[in-house]
Amino acid sequence: MLNPQIANEVIAYAISQGADFAEIFVEKHNSVNLSVLSSKVHEIKSGIDFGIGVRLIYGTKVLYGYTNKADKEELLRITKALAAQDRRDPIATSTALNFIKTVDHHQAQKGLRNDPISMEEKIQYLLKIDAAARSQSDKISQVTCGVLQRLQDIEIFNSEGLHIGDTRNYTRLMANAVATDGSEQSTGYEAPGALCGWELVDRINPNQMGELVAKQAMIKLKADECPAGKMPVVIDNGFGGVIFHEACGHLLETTSVQKKASVFWDKMQEEIAHTAVSAVDDGTMENYWGSINIDDEGMETQKTQLIKDGKLTSFLVDKVGAMKTGYERTGSGRRQSYKYAPASRMRNTYIEAGEHSLDDIIATIDNGVYCKKMGGGSVKPGTGEFNFSAQESYLIKNGKIDRPLKGATLIGTGPDVLKKISMVGNNFELAAGMCGSVSGAVPTTVGQAALKVDEILVGGKA
Repeated sequence: MLNPQIANEVIAYAISQGADFAEIFVEKHNSVNLSVLSSKVHEIKSGIDFGIGVRLIYGTKVLYGYTNKADKEELLRITKALAAQDRRDPIATSTALNFIKTVDHHQAQKGLRNDPISMEEKIQYLLKIDAAARSQSDKISQVTCGVLQRLQDIEIFNSEGLHIGDTRNYTRLMANAVATDGSEQSTGYEAPGALCGWELVDRINPNQMGELVAKQAMIKLKADECPAGKMPVVIDNGFGGVIFHEACGHLLETTSVQKKASVFWDKMQEEIAHTAVSAVDDGTMENYWGSINIDDEGMETQKTQLIKDGKLTSFLVDKVGAMKTGYERTGSGRRQSYKYAPASRMRNTYIEAGEHSLDDIIATIDNGVYCKKMGGGSVKPGTGEFNFSAQESYLIKNGKIDRPLKGATLIGTGPDVLKKISMVGNNFELAAGMCGSVSGAVPTTVGQAALKVDEILVGGKA
């Protein structure tokens, strides 16, 4: 996408201006977004974005700029403007670029570049989800569903001689149902995604998807108010892992560790969780939503054991994070697009499965709450204080699931919850999501098996 000779000259110029490190990130991004609302096509949107980001590092100081032009004069102009912010004596230098071919572990059979599926077929698929959801009850007042497909081509050059490229195909399906009964409203939502093409959608039955979100909405519509207070809680698999991701995972990124803004910054090799907890961030899982072949700094990704038997074993480390903390890079430098400098970010982050069945875990609780599916929430950076709502939850009475609840909210801190997880189930599952941070929004996967938190503050109206 960028002439290597131009890249070589721009990088050589940056180093001649005293930069310790120079990098060029080139991106071409194709996207198609299709949605259906109230049994009609709502939106068909497509676009192409192209741009180039230039990053200079002086010591540990990062300077970044970007452009939509690929000509040498424009790139030299940006580089000169960045270098002027940290003037140093010019030095003579040259850069030899060595192209490294990326091994694609996440190939797409039906990606945007070779998509054999017509737009009409995609619309009919979404209309089936809509019809299936509405067929569940006349109280289903609105159904929204859609599919997003993305094709991201990247190319990276740097002053260490690296020249590498990668292609990423993303596909994500979304379905949302709203149930209404008088003044009461509730919703059901599912949004699976993968690092692959339309073959993801081929594996998902549209009728089952529609039925699932409609049933979620109907269960909450008839549910009792959730009781409030401190009590044991079971958080189920899949998207239940969002609490670990938000309240703990971000505290393990060197983005916060390097500033000592994380409560874990000085806890390496210390016990920060119950011994039942082992946690991983793995970018290598084939075709998963948060996977990558290489990170956005050109390093091959890897599997990183963050916590083992309750003990902190690693952070997530990008290039600047490694320079500032001394920890080795983990292939975790990520960015939303060429408009952002990379930062340490999560990929597929999860608590590893344990040995208990869900029934066994629930049987240990006399009075508590079972959160079958988690929803959104908010987290305070640095401390991991969180407030998360449960999308679908149930009361636990005498070791059994009793009745559905609505309005359940979990309130606590990540470091505190980690120490109160006493049982981890064997029903491991992952779920797709988007994660926002200093380098923009990137695809990430969260996950876990069902787990028991011995005590947590539950917010509710009952």
